[in-house]
Amino acid sequence: MNDHFTVTIHDDNGVKQYNVHQLVKKAIVYAVLFFAFISFVAIGTILYLNNTVDKIEKKRLEIRAAYAELKLKNEKLKHTMLQTQAALNIKKEELSEVSDSLSEIETLIGITPVEEMSLQKRVNLTKLNSEQMATLLQFIPNGSPIVYKGITSKFGYRLHPTLKKKEFHRGSDMKAKMNTPVYATADGVIEYAGNHKKSGYGKLIIIRHNYGFTTYFGHLNKIVIKSGKFVRKGDLIAYTGNSGMSNGPHLHYEVRFIQRPLNPYWFVKWTVQNYQEIFEKEKKVPWQSLIAAIAHIKIQNPTQIQPLSQQEQLSKGR
Repeated sequence: MNDHFTVTIHDDNGVKQYNVHQLVKKAIVYAVLFFAFISFVAIGTILYLNNTVDKIEKKRLEIRAAYAELKLKNEKLKHTMLQTQAALNIKKEELSEVSDSLSEIETLIGITPVEEMSLQKRVNLTKLNSEQMATLLQFIPNGSPIVYKGITSKFGYRLHPTLKKKEFHRGSDMKAKMNTPVYATADGVIEYAGNHKKSGYGKLIIIRHNYGFTTYFGHLNKIVIKSGKFVRKGDLIAYTGNSGMSNGPHLHYEVRFIQRPLNPYWFVKWTVQNYQEIFEKEKKVPWQSLIAAIAHIKIQNPTQIQPLSQQEQLSKGR
């Protein structure tokens, strides 16, 4: 009987008893334990999977947030790049305009840049030549000494209006009314200022400039500067008149180089706009050695051509 055990079941029909073999009892116990283990493993697996899913979901949300942030940064970066590109395009256009303007300046001052030369080198070269040009135009007579109204008697041989005989006219007679302001055409020192009776110049100013140049201003009415005074280009020195051997109000203007008379017209016409022209027109001056001599000199505040209207008048014709 030890190999069996009795299972009693009570219901409405009465009591029923069943004899079960001991092996079956063990089988049932093992089955219950097995299902319990399976259930425990299943529950553990489900809990683990749920936890893993939660982590994955959290990670997904983090990645989604990071993606959204990255997308926003990308949009901002794209906007910044567009702005930068637009700015670069503007700068490119400005550089192109600068290059074109620089080309005009280079042509003006006679520079032929090497094709592969950088813009910075071109600017530096132009600056160097511009400084030389400013120095030359500060020290050497240039521009009109009065508001330009034309020339009544040119440089060269002519019939003297008073003496009525042919003679060499060392200067240009510039048309001007009485008491027209007269200005120095370059830096220098007043060598003479007064009435020059022997020459027929009347009231005369002579300015000694650098590098052998001298300017003469004759037939003046009033002199406002004294001998020995230093003047800068553009300084008022006198007023036009009719003194000396003259047949009417005008300015007799001369430019000399080591006492040799030069045609004043090329110096009156000489400005930044036609800077190179005088080197071709006036051959009596050794321009190359002169430019080499001033290469180390730099003018801090060069004087502008004065008065400005004279150049406007000059541009209309002789």
